Amino acid sequence: MTTRVFHGGSVFTGSGSPLLGQAVIVRDERIERIVSESELAAVLGAEPAGTVELIDLRGALLSPGFQDAHIHAVGGGVELLQCDLTGTESADEAVAAVRAYADANPDEEWILGGGWSMDCFPGGNPPRELLDAAAPGRPVLLSSRDHHSVWASTEAITRAGITAETPDPADGVVIRDADDHPAGTFHEGAADLFAAVRPEIGEDLRYRGLLRAQEELVALGITGWQDAMVGGGGAGIADPLPAYEKALAEGTLQVHVTGAQWWERDGGIEQVEHMVAQRHRVAALGSPERLEVGTTKIMVDGVAENHTAAMLTPYRDAHGHDTHNHGLSFIDPERLREYVTALDAAGQQVHMHALGDRAVREALDALQQARDANGPTDGRHHLAHLQIVAEEDVPRFAELDAIANIQALWATHEDQLDQLTLPFLQEGQEARQYPFGDFVQAGVRLAAGSDWPVSSAAPIEAIHIAVNRTTPGSDREPLGGAHQRLDLATAMAAYTSGTAYVNHRDHDTGSIMPGYRADLVVLDPSPFDVPAGEIHTSRVTQTWIDGRLLHAAETALAIAETRTENTSRTELEGELS
Repeated sequence: MTTRVFHGGSVFTGSGSPLLGQAVIVRDERIERIVSESELAAVLGAEPAGTVELIDLRGALLSPGFQDAHIHAVGGGVELLQCDLTGTESADEAVAAVRAYADANPDEEWILGGGWSMDCFPGGNPPRELLDAAAPGRPVLLSSRDHHSVWASTEAITRAGITAETPDPADGVVIRDADDHPAGTFHEGAADLFAAVRPEIGEDLRYRGLLRAQEELVALGITGWQDAMVGGGGAGIADPLPAYEKALAEGTLQVHVTGAQWWERDGGIEQVEHMVAQRHRVAALGSPERLEVGTTKIMVDGVAENHTAAMLTPYRDAHGHDTHNHGLSFIDPERLREYVTALDAAGQQVHMHALGDRAVREALDALQQARDANGPTDGRHHLAHLQIVAEEDVPRFAELDAIANIQALWATHEDQLDQLTLPFLQEGQEARQYPFGDFVQAGVRLAAGSDWPVSSAAPIEAIHIAVNRTTPGSDREPLGGAHQRLDLATAMAAYTSGTAYVNHRDHDTGSIMPGYRADLVVLDPSPFDVPAGEIHTSRVTQTWIDGRLLHAAETALAIAETRTENTSRTELEGELS
């Protein structure tokens, strides 16, 4: 039995201000107690020889491990193994990356991957000709960074049989040339037009993608997450659940995962029974602390940048005139209320994608009907993204015990928002973007996530923007006004104890408390010790899961070697002074 002692820094317990002058004692996989540093030598003096490991934080912050409330980990890992455009910042860079991948992988029939950003292309719509030039004659299909659009080459379009006569699906848009021929960009459900010809992502690639993602995320201090799409999905996204189950069976799943089962929008109420059966099947695997699937993910609407987020008011055109487009509700509101009520009654948590203010209202209305029919439950239902929320709907979250699942990295002025979204919204809606401060004032619970690979998975980057509402070094005004900023402790809590609560893991993770799992992260410098504008400079130097060190940065703090001979109280006092 090994005792590890974290001392010499501050301790964020999962809420409130950090503790100072305190040490955290971990025995094997759990936190045993928190003691004052002045008591530490006396407490440890009687420990058996060779069982104490001192970890000097040297002024850094010890925090509960971060938990991501909305992520697509397996998809993100797979994209890292395919044609990855996430680092590109212009059309030229994206095309160069495709060309380099094509040249390096001449035997791959289809070039698959993603990560291109809409703001790199006029109107957010990249043309097929660019892919034709980068990979002549080859089918190329690449998801956008937000995964609500795909970019296709002419060969891919031809193989899918998509022509000028192909109608837009009810839940999507095909961008067309002047002659109505597909121009190369397919939004929302239009991406499914490639389903019959797009190669499936095999089980081996999904498994390797999970392991690659786990490595990436643990290095960012993430010790658990909610995967926002298991059991199905559209746009050629393969089910990641078999990969999680394989990792569980082989002992390679090191993090704690809640899987949100995908609700097929064109399916019906019969899905509830299937999801409950799936929940029980996975529970029977015997490791609920590692993997469980008691959540259902419902896409209520699309995204604002391609004008499919469901809005109470119409989008405007480029000249500032109202259009007839209010976005898309992917599920009829009456059916949504029926489904959510049935899921709640069956003990399934509901996780709803809701960006536009109409989508948010439809989701809250569904939760209200579930409450009226079933009474209060411990569903811990949550709404994700929440880009625009009507002021009168904010208090309803607390009234319905609904959790605001925020993606704080998006809550700032950036090209995609400023060029493709805000100019097409009504006057005054800029002030309603990501109203985090309003949520706090209304007593709404917060959880936090990234939606990776849509955007960076790094919690510190998102926390920086949650506190500042601007990107590092920006001179722009805070998006939505300074009153929408979060204080640092609240932002940190959303990424730790807040997401643990959403995942029904708040009984043993998300906080530094006696009896809790030793899922810990060390941040240097402590974000609480730097000016708000420098929070992003904090780095993850260590990540611990179940009391095991799984990541140590090259510049990690020195860890004292486990003692191999009896240590007297005097020696301990000397080391701790």
